[in-house]
Amino acid sequence: MTGDKNNVWDAVARYASVAMLLPASAFVGYAIGYGLDRFFSKRFFGVTFLLLGVASGLVQVIRELSNDAPKKDAPKKDASK
Repeated sequence: MTGDKNNVWDAVARYASVAMLLPASAFVGYAIGYGLDRFFSKRFFGVTFLLLGVASGLVQVIRELSNDAPKKDAPKKDASK
């Protein structure tokens, strides 16, 4: 029974971190863009890096969730030949 509880809490922790990936990536991207906006006195870096942060967050979420997806076994070759 304790193994089931550990698996549940491991899954909760894993999916909670996945839920935080996208907002964290967007925030980091915007923060970098904001800093570059201030440094170069331009206005487009914030939006550009926000979009890059969102894109990188989506890629990471897809990677994390695809690792958890059940994998299909490769077709077995006939060993009798």
